[in-house]
Amino acid sequence: MIKINNLLGVLKKNSINFFTGVPDSVLKELSIYLKNFKKNKHIIAVNEGSAVSIAIGYYLAKKLLPCVYMQNSGLSNAINPLISIADSRVYSVPLVLIIGWRGSPGSKDEPQHKAKGEITIKILKLLKIKYIIIKNSQDLKKFNQIIRFCKKNKKPVACLIENRTIEKNIKKNLIKKEKKIGIDKKIFLKNLLKLISSNTRVISSTGYNSREIMDIRKNYNLKKGKDFYMVGGMGHTSSVALGYSLFSTKKTLCIDGDGSLLMHMGSLKTLSDFANSNLKYILLNNNSHESVGGQKTNADKINFAKFSNSLGFKKYYKINEKKNIKDQIKKILSSKYSVFAEVKTCNYNKNDLPRPKNLITVKNLFMK
Repeated sequence: MIKINNLLGVLKKNSINFFTGVPDSVLKELSIYLKNFKKNKHIIAVNEGSAVSIAIGYYLAKKLLPCVYMQNSGLSNAINPLISIADSRVYSVPLVLIIGWRGSPGSKDEPQHKAKGEITIKILKLLKIKYIIIKNSQDLKKFNQIIRFCKKNKKPVACLIENRTIEKNIKKNLIKKEKKIGIDKKIFLKNLLKLISSNTRVISSTGYNSREIMDIRKNYNLKKGKDFYMVGGMGHTSSVALGYSLFSTKKTLCIDGDGSLLMHMGSLKTLSDFANSNLKYILLNNNSHESVGGQKTNADKINFAKFSNSLGFKKYYKINEKKNIKDQIKKILSSKYSVFAEVKTCNYNKNDLPRPKNLITVKNLFMK
């Protein structure tokens, strides 16, 4: 294992003082370290491609080396600016990528992470990005060397960090929780699943949203409707829901998260333009990347009433308290128009939430 201070010490030694990226559970200790940095030192991007692009802009302005962090599942989002802008055959922009390596060969992980984990190194090789794997403190020397290579040759480089490689800082093992504002997500989802019809299809975003729906169905024996859990593909929940709803007569609920919405926000314009009345979009907004450490998304600064109206949604609903929740949910479900519903939820302790298994069975049951 390695200490986060030692990893950051190598970056500091090489005059790297600007960070941007998308939060990752493997790199949670890095997020904890960066959370109090000012915006001219650290920016949480909405997706990995944006993070790489921000870093490119930083280099063009400062002539200094930036650091971009991400989970390997998001490496695909970053390919476009990496190969079309930063590549040595284009503008030759030096970047240091720190990549949390979920699903690395030989590790126990979820199916979506295993699939990406097996091809992560192949992707880096195809991009001609020199990389190292950091497993212990001795590898930090290699990290220093590859950064020097990055500077000298003006090429992006990467370091891969497997799960549980970074030692947990016991004194700062959690992102500071925000004051609880809004409704308990469990209360909302429990009432929603009770009120939906039997022919309803629920398509839910990756992370806690899908896992909580699974947990509630099991604990309260709620069987109406069928679910499709987006165990991966963060940011694409609304598009999957749109594609399904357009070619099905079933009532379709898209249960999205604020981090997922922001990752590919433009998809909502397509949804509002083409969706039929059988699709209802429900945003569970807790202003955080909850399942990877609770880092802020800053979605609380968006006026979603005006936002949804400007996109063309006919109806906007907001739920932020338990009072009259059943009546509010019924209005959402019974609306004959395109709906954008914002549910302001608060974070709470979630221990031992189940994870979707037998994903082919989940798909087949959903399609049956």
